[in-house]
Amino acid sequence: MKILKIAILAVFLVSAGMISKAITGHIHKSNSSLANKGFAVVELFTSEGCSSCPPADELVSRIQKESAGQPIYILAYHVDYWNRLGWKDVFSNAEYAKRQGQYSEWLKSGSVYTPQIVVNGQKEFIGSEEGILRNAIKSNLQKSSPLTLNLNEVKLNNSSISLQYHTEAVSNNTSLVLALVEKAAQSKVKSGENSGRTLSHVQIVRQLQSLSLNGKGNGNTVIVIPQSLNAKDLELIGFLQNKSNGEILAATRTELNATNQLP
Repeated sequence: MKILKIAILAVFLVSAGMISKAITGHIHKSNSSLANKGFAVVELFTSEGCSSCPPADELVSRIQKESAGQPIYILAYHVDYWNRLGWKDVFSNAEYAKRQGQYSEWLKSGSVYTPQIVVNGQKEFIGSEEGILRNAIKSNLQKSSPLTLNLNEVKLNNSSISLQYHTEAVSNNTSLVLALVEKAAQSKVKSGENSGRTLSHVQIVRQLQSLSLNGKGNGNTVIVIPQSLNAKDLELIGFLQNKSNGEILAATRTELNATNQLP
């Protein structure tokens, strides 16, 4: 009888352990699934002509290295309004200054400056503020994204990239923004506030394109590759943005490599 009781107890303990393991595994899986829904789009407005910008560039470079595999999307826009002050930033584009001005309107900040960071289109701050940036990223990774975005059938040739996009039903004021990003580059600055310095950059936006979805969640589009850029040095980041208030609703990325090459 004593042996029978011991056997029954052992079976009970093993069963309880299996149930506990199953419950624990289920909870872990659910938490992981929720965590994957969060994301952070980090937009840095910077310039090689600005002496305050290198610390911000270095900060996003650290974040980029630390965040491999995570839904953290860094975009560095080199604005052009510093070019008249002694050094022309080779990565600069008037379109990026225009985008920064749009954020000034969306966020009612009343001004533009460098370095400036905007996270998920909703929070702006000085680009070298590491604590604020890390907290903003952490907070947004813990949120649930209202939408998903997929970029499919991404194909490239020598001068352009074609792709299909898919998301759920979206409002009429939602845009698909595509950013062609050069993953890393260096410049030797010969004049201006950073004269004599060699500056390193990551996630440099080299082409930016916005497409009004007009409430449609599926479609095709093409983005041009600027001359002199090699596809192996690039990645494509896409995100959905509310045109009324700047809020970013979903984001994704795709690498550009030989598997995307058209025959």
